[in-house]
Amino acid sequence: MNAFDAVFFDAGGVLVLPDPTVLAPLLETYGGSTRIDDHRRAHYAGMAAKSRAAASESDWDSYNLAYVTAVGVDAELRLMAASLLDRTRTAELWRWPIPESMAALAELAALGVPMSVVSNASGQIEWVLEHMGICQRGAGSGVSMRTIVDSHVVGVAKPDPAIFTFAIEHHPETVPERILYVGDSVVMDVGGAMAAGLHPVLVDPFDDHVGADFARIASLGELPAMLG
Repeated sequence: MNAFDAVFFDAGGVLVLPDPTVLAPLLETYGGSTRIDDHRRAHYAGMAAKSRAAASESDWDSYNLAYVTAVGVDAELRLMAASLLDRTRTAELWRWPIPESMAALAELAALGVPMSVVSNASGQIEWVLEHMGICQRGAGSGVSMRTIVDSHVVGVAKPDPAIFTFAIEHHPETVPERILYVGDSVVMDVGGAMAAGLHPVLVDPFDDHVGADFARIASLGELPAMLG
């Protein structure tokens, strides 16, 4: 891992999750757990299902069904709950900071690692990350990023490799093959990063992708030791 000089991050599933403090009460009516840890697990179960289905960025059906199943929604109510989840999990709800990621960003910043964010989003992600005190462009209350790329703003989305050029231009001293891209989607993040010449790393805290032919980490907490 010491062959890498910079790190780019996806936002969803890497820095933030859909807010479980909103989704847990929503799904409790259908038998779903209210435990934060169960909802954290449900996100990655959903992303694994989405990747297995090779679903497009706009297709969240497999994610929704896997999510409600993972939190224990009653079997006969899962389709109804998945439909409600789909309507409730808006772009603005991708805002719950992942504690391990917050700590890891601070460690990486202390090591002087250059960082940026490249996210498929809806025009909101830069504001959300800054508002939640996670990170921002340049100096601020969170960790400094060279840039934060939102697919809606730049007009191109992963897995199209062109989206990464908007971040790469802010790292002129580093060639793409020496940049790690950390995401939670095999299709969008691993596929897109590889096509752009970056080195993908999948956040896979529950070993949903055992045997995969790409790098995996349980959390961002593993990165400082790898890069330090």
